[in-house]
Amino acid sequence: MRMYSEQDVSPSILEEKKIVILGYGSQGRAHALNLKDSGINVVVGLRRSGASWDKAISDGLDVKEPNDAVKDASIIMFLTPDMTQENIYKNIEQSIKKDAAIVFAHGFNIHYKRIKPRDDLDVFLIAPKGPGGLVRRQYKEGHGVPCLVAIEHDKSGKALDLALAYAHGIGGTRAGVIETTFAEETETDLFGEQAVLCGGATELVVAGYETLVDAGYQPEVAYYECMHELKLIVDLLHEGGLKKMHEFISDTAAYGDLVSGPRVIDEHARNKMKDILEDIQTGKFAENWINENDDGQPEFKRMMNNDLEHPIEKVGADLRSRMDWLEK
Repeated sequence: MRMYSEQDVSPSILEEKKIVILGYGSQGRAHALNLKDSGINVVVGLRRSGASWDKAISDGLDVKEPNDAVKDASIIMFLTPDMTQENIYKNIEQSIKKDAAIVFAHGFNIHYKRIKPRDDLDVFLIAPKGPGGLVRRQYKEGHGVPCLVAIEHDKSGKALDLALAYAHGIGGTRAGVIETTFAEETETDLFGEQAVLCGGATELVVAGYETLVDAGYQPEVAYYECMHELKLIVDLLHEGGLKKMHEFISDTAAYGDLVSGPRVIDEHARNKMKDILEDIQTGKFAENWINENDDGQPEFKRMMNNDLEHPIEKVGADLRSRMDWLEK
């Protein structure tokens, strides 16, 4: 593993350079404001008719239409949703100056060759390992969120220096920047989302809830046990790994963890995880997702609707409304 920190950065490489942030969602806002506060010349590229235009202006940022924004830019960061980036690149490609750099926070479109950059461009990745709100908050508090860095095309011979300076500008080098590849970042990120963080965790929660309710237990009690208390465990894992979790849960809970966890995540579940990873590695998942978007997302919308109409959502919404501290 190669990890870079603040002593590996030459921030002066970004002096007199213009950085464009395309998109102003959670990550876009955090990157733009952190770079601005780091003394870097930042322009945000947005459609004037979009919902984020006025917000970016009210945040004190220079905002322009994408084609105008990227003119004379040295670094262009794509922070719009994955499925929009291919068309955005095609629309602005002729406006990007020779020998500039294009940057991504997720490798999807480069790894799966949805975007094929011009040969004269540097192409690199800076991926904070946390949501935009955390990236901004940690920066303001004098800390940082760890980042991944990957270099896909080093036309200038300075792509890594530019990438580390960019990571430094958003606070990433305060926590460390780990070297990776576009393939590794993309495939591990998709796998983590699907098998563990989003798909795996939510299906486990819902399955546990249904098991208890089907056995005759109150839905409200099932909700507390299978969803509400999950945060307590995740916080312990986030702060100190398995060791801290075991230190702060009861011996009864720890024993149940050790004897029953492998009964749920058994060889069958592990084999399914390997299947998921194979779909990601071969590009099957990416192809399916791209086709789903091209068709107008009918299956995505159907599955999302089923998810949001599950009884656990109604029970949870009612219980959460009684916990005003959650809003804080």
